[in-house]
Amino acid sequence: MVTVRVFITLKPSLLDSAGRTVAESLHKLGFDQVEGARIGKMIELHLREFDDQGVKAMCDKLLANPVIEDYRYEVVA
Repeated sequence: MVTVRVFITLKPSLLDSAGRTVAESLHKLGFDQVEGARIGKMIELHLREFDDQGVKAMCDKLLANPVIEDYRYEVVA
């Protein structure tokens, strides 16, 4: 079995209101070194075998919205 982690984030040109809220909250808690935050998601897939084109197709068709999101993935094991 192969584990693939897919990381999905909003494209840099889009405003991330959740990230802004997190950054502001961290400032209020005294973490002044934080200059910004962006929120994303991570999906862990357990595959029988790794197929690069198959993972890309999964991301493009379901896991990410390529219009507003970027994704990257890594093979863990």
